[in-house]
Amino acid sequence: MPPSGRVALFVTCLVDTLRPRVGFAAAKLLEDAGYEVVVPAQACCGQPNYNSGDAAGAREVARATIRAFAGFAHVVAPSGSCAAMVRCHYPKLFAGGSEDLRAAEALAARTHELTSFLHRFAPEAPRQKAFAVSATFHDACSGLRELGIKKEPRALLARVGGLSLKEMRDPEACCGFGGAFCVKYPAISSRIAEEKVAQIEATGAQAVITGDVGCLLNIEGKMHRCGKKVRALHVAEVLAGMCEDTP
Repeated sequence: MPPSGRVALFVTCLVDTLRPRVGFAAAKLLEDAGYEVVVPAQACCGQPNYNSGDAAGAREVARATIRAFAGFAHVVAPSGSCAAMVRCHYPKLFAGGSEDLRAAEALAARTHELTSFLHRFAPEAPRQKAFAVSATFHDACSGLRELGIKKEPRALLARVGGLSLKEMRDPEACCGFGGAFCVKYPAISSRIAEEKVAQIEATGAQAVITGDVGCLLNIEGKMHRCGKKVRALHVAEVLAGMCEDTP
């Protein structure tokens, strides 16, 4: 299907507040693929409410998100967890047969994680800027387990000249972030992160790439505290050639 029309970018909270370059990289990739990118006024996807058992709060956030992205054929998020919240969990929030449920299902059907969208709807996009580095890829839990995203980021990274991908022993293992999990169970989270960092280091890679900023920051923070020099990058940054100024 050839690229055409407008795409709404769901920036996500963590991107907006902690890694805004990922949002700009996502917008660049979509524009390079031939789409007009629009960033509507938006807020959280409601995942913190939902995962904490606040269904009423999650419903209100979901209604606001549905209104914000009404009228767009595609909504794209550089985050598997936020895309999964909309695609998999919004329809669970509303009663059967309600107008809210129909609106939630409609938005869910139009919402995509970034690499999944690019792989499906922009197969003829230009090759990415060369990036001569050895890297390993961490499969974020929500994108992998809820959306089935595995081959898409790797296929796109294969288009980056000079990049050598070295798979770690268990790229599908959790990094220990898990949203509120790392706050509620810090000791367990830290131990899981230590194992992930050990696997990354064992590959000898110069960088670890992932598709969720939560995972990226968790891994980056643990590596920094352990004195490791491996760079942590979002897949959008790599694909858009926006890695020069990363630590």
